[in-house]
Amino acid sequence: MPELPEVETIKRELSPWVVRQSFTQVAILDDKVVSDTPVEEFRRRLIGQRIQNMERRGKYLIFKLSNGESLIMHLRMTGTLLLKNPERIDRYIRATFHFSNGIQLLFRDPRRFGKMWLVANAESIVGKLGPEPLSGGFTPDILAQGLSKHCIPIKAALIDQNIVAGIGNMYADEALFAARIHPLRKADSLSSEETRTLYYSIRQVLCSAIDRKGASVDTYFRPDGQLGLAQFDFKVAHRSGQSCSACGTPLQRVLVRNRGSYFCPNCQPYTEVLQFDFPVSYGALWD
Repeated sequence: MPELPEVETIKRELSPWVVRQSFTQVAILDDKVVSDTPVEEFRRRLIGQRIQNMERRGKYLIFKLSNGESLIMHLRMTGTLLLKNPERIDRYIRATFHFSNGIQLLFRDPRRFGKMWLVANAESIVGKLGPEPLSGGFTPDILAQGLSKHCIPIKAALIDQNIVAGIGNMYADEALFAARIHPLRKADSLSSEETRTLYYSIRQVLCSAIDRKGASVDTYFRPDGQLGLAQFDFKVAHRSGQSCSACGTPLQRVLVRNRGSYFCPNCQPYTEVLQFDFPVSYGALWD
């Protein structure tokens, strides 16, 4: 799934091609990709509009239009945006956009989970997201406040977009490894020192991945069709059974809220002491 570094890379690499350009043609090849607006109305409202700016919020791409509306895209699991000529369209293309400079943008999504919205107010879509982890307003105290409200595994908290925006499965694993925190530790059990270490680990891991143009571990491509390189720097993500680069211990995989989580059992020991008042339901132990 494209996470913050991949979406940020797409934004940065698309901007020079489409910002200040107008939509001349819009073709929706799969109606499922458009949310909350009839497809023909979606097309009509886009054609002729100029892209004033591009922004990213969490994993969402936001195209600010000349009429004040916003075209918002979420790539979900397998979506990507490609700059290609019409001869290279394949069966996974869900929408195509032509621009006044002759550029064509393709929305490609093999699993059809990606979505687009055309809205007057972008906050109607992204307003509930948590803080941006690379913004100046994101601090160790803000992270601590968010985590302290949740007695759930720290891995689950990091990928909850209402707690912190943009972090997904891969980079949560990498940040937890860098901070030496087990993915099953309860979010509200971290000490202030652990939270501060995790804060800096999150920022370092995300910035490094952006520098490497995102991670191509499955279906992610940059707009020009090239692969990202961040996957070559992964210490634990998608490396179950391989040796830890720090200590040589075989890496392990565990399910956290049905998401595969990779970690080193030696570098990230589970040290939390469970404390609860009786009586307690057995189900609560697995929340």
